Amino acid sequence: MKALILVGGFGTRLRPLTLSVPKPLVEFANKPMILHQIEALKAVGVTEVVLAINYQPEVMLNFLKEFETKLGITITCSQETEPLGTAGPLALARDKLIDESGEPFFVLNSDVISEYPFKEMIEFHKAHGGEASIMVTKVDEPSKYGVVVMEESTGQVDKFVEKPKLFVGNKINAGIYLLNPSVLDRIELRPTSIEKEVFPKIAAEKKLYAMVLPGFWMDIGQPRDYITGLRLYLDSLRKKASTKLAAGSHFVGNVLVHETAKIGEGCLIGPDVAIGPGCIVESGVRLSRCTVMRGVRIKKHACISSSIIGWHSTIGQWARVENMTILGEDVHVCDEIYSNGGVVLPHKEIKSSILKPEIVM
Repeated sequence: MKALILVGGFGTRLRPLTLSVPKPLVEFANKPMILHQIEALKAVGVTEVVLAINYQPEVMLNFLKEFETKLGITITCSQETEPLGTAGPLALARDKLIDESGEPFFVLNSDVISEYPFKEMIEFHKAHGGEASIMVTKVDEPSKYGVVVMEESTGQVDKFVEKPKLFVGNKINAGIYLLNPSVLDRIELRPTSIEKEVFPKIAAEKKLYAMVLPGFWMDIGQPRDYITGLRLYLDSLRKKASTKLAAGSHFVGNVLVHETAKIGEGCLIGPDVAIGPGCIVESGVRLSRCTVMRGVRIKKHACISSSIIGWHSTIGQWARVENMTILGEDVHVCDEIYSNGGVVLPHKEIKSSILKPEIVM
């Protein structure tokens, strides 16, 4: 089987992290976002993954080469010269996706994190015999999204309603599809939307089916959702009784600590924290709801909450970093500084407090 991952463009919503690496390579729970997807695809027998990309393909491919051999899976790029939306890339990668087997192929949005129930999706797709399957997820506020209206018992999709004013349902497209090769005949090579142009036509022919995603789902393409996604992901690890989660007197709730990270005396860490490789957390530090990326040093008695600390940054003694502060790569926060929602570009030194959310160039 094959899969196409829609990687797309510049990852502007996750800047300043994406100024250092393409968005799918930004770590989430100590592993590049895209690797969560590739590993799950490999586990259900996918042998080739095509990345639809219009930005820095060489950086992506160089990075993923080592995982090709490690996972035993072929990873190739299909590069757009102009943005092609969410359907155009399928037409562009047509020759990579079609083979003599006639098997369906997966399509995924690269920002989506979930438990990836691909095995169940393959079974669902075979059982209904339609042309395309989409995953849907239940949300509390459907009015912010495009809602999928479906027949509950069979999963057959009736129609899509964009940002409904009146309640029509609470299931939205989760950005995970399984498509028969015949779907490619419906897509022209031009900028086009799979959600707005392709799926409604298949639904009108009663050949589109939706499966409700079990477990959690999050689009982690922006900082607030990235932090929420980490909580949901760690929670699902806890439910699976994962041995990956840290245990001990200075951990509260779900915490992921890389084995090469060093943690000092008297710290209190958690809930919902990920600490990357080579990090040094000195004594008396307090961390909650945050991600600390590779090579970061957090000095004594610093306090970090609801923030993302980019690679090789330093947080000074008694500093306080909170409220969606996002530090790019190699940012140095001096001792006793306060950051309230600062978004700091790479290679900066912060010598005075950031009292309200702002971008520090």
